[in-house]
Amino acid sequence: MFPDLQAMLADLKTLVGIESPSSDPLAVAQVMDVVEGWARDLGAETHALPGGTRQFTFGDRDPGGGVLVLSHADTVWPHGTLDRMPWRQEDDRLYGPGTYDMKAGIVGLFHVLRTMRGQWPVGGVTVLLTPDEEIGSPSSRGHIEAAAGNARVVLVVEPPVADSHNLKTGRKGTGTFTLRFHGVASHAGNKPELGASAITAAAEAVLAAQALARPESGTTISVGLIQGGSAVNVIPASAQLEIDIRVATLAEAERVTQGIHALQPGDPRVRLEVLGGLNRPPFEQTPRALELFHQTQAIARELGFEIGGEFVGGGSDGNFTAPLAPTLDGLGAPGDGAHAAHEHVRLDRWPDHVRLLQRLMQEA
Repeated sequence: MFPDLQAMLADLKTLVGIESPSSDPLAVAQVMDVVEGWARDLGAETHALPGGTRQFTFGDRDPGGGVLVLSHADTVWPHGTLDRMPWRQEDDRLYGPGTYDMKAGIVGLFHVLRTMRGQWPVGGVTVLLTPDEEIGSPSSRGHIEAAAGNARVVLVVEPPVADSHNLKTGRKGTGTFTLRFHGVASHAGNKPELGASAITAAAEAVLAAQALARPESGTTISVGLIQGGSAVNVIPASAQLEIDIRVATLAEAERVTQGIHALQPGDPRVRLEVLGGLNRPPFEQTPRALELFHQTQAIARELGFEIGGEFVGGGSDGNFTAPLAPTLDGLGAPGDGAHAAHEHVRLDRWPDHVRLLQRLMQEA
């Protein structure tokens, strides 16, 4: 019976056993080498793209576009994590770093591809395996957007929503701003009036930046890091803020970006330098993407289970493709604990989601 859960577990154990933090391109490439071997066994045309992304193409391309599947080989976990978070199975849960996010998604995808061997959908299937999703996809974004421009649909094998196991039909856009304040140092006791405090300017900016939030519209702003000064008895000449923004619409992204750039220190002697910006656009729902989701719901019912859709706050590579082609995210393995010590895959639910992906790739 498809899928063979024990065979999937064997493949997953292989990938999880290769720790692949985003910071170590060679380790990430080891995971990619294994997956490329699977692709070659299926007769794929394989390409190593600039920056480390691998592209696997199955079947003949068509001007009308084919199916694009997005996946990533990097994880958030540093080397040595397996020593304290070892691969282990407890009842219907399989634990280990990178299992849920998202090596099980890669494994499920290739078990689907093996059932499709030689019977590829019209336009073929293109798989992108990227090395840097967990750090914002700096080297892979261009490849993702280029591939999406030639796709009929985009399927993202990131994990579904934890607990509900629903698909992801939208995501907030994400961005990071760095604000650097350049003030004037002076002795805090003898000549404080000659100084211009960068920390005071930064404190003013914290409140002004957070005032740009509109939680009712899905816009959240968090000043997550602050640093500055050189000594307690010196008027601080430098300070820096790191700001995380999450937005549900591109209009909100533009408003917040303009607001951040409009910030001005109260003391004109302090100079403000603004770096960064939006690194993933919002994944906004489109009519064609909604049709794809409804098609997926209908397939799930035929397979004997119900599945919903949710708008989530975290970003993925699907954010890049949503403005370019109908995109559906969360088609990987159900579970919980992304980026957390209890990361795991639900073995009782995983086969259903693999069967769903198989049908969707054949019919979308």
